[in-house]
Amino acid sequence: MPRLQEIHTNLIDRLQEAKVQGWLGEVAAIETTLAAAAQKLQAMRERATQPSTVHLGMPDFRRDTGRSSAKPEE
Repeated sequence: MPRLQEIHTNLIDRLQEAKVQGWLGEVAAIETTLAAAAQKLQAMRERATQPSTVHLGMPDFRRDTGRSSAKPEE
């Protein structure tokens, strides 16, 4: 996430430069990339707020052990 935030910040700087220079095609491309980066950051923030562990319960091995209380035959 920190790397994506750096990229997002860099894109903002590049967008300002492209606007100053009048590079209209570059402005459009950067705006598209900037929107995708912002969307990805938002998804990462939402994912970070969700619990990361899932309670799966305790397995019950008693029914699967196949034990028998009968004496083995001699």
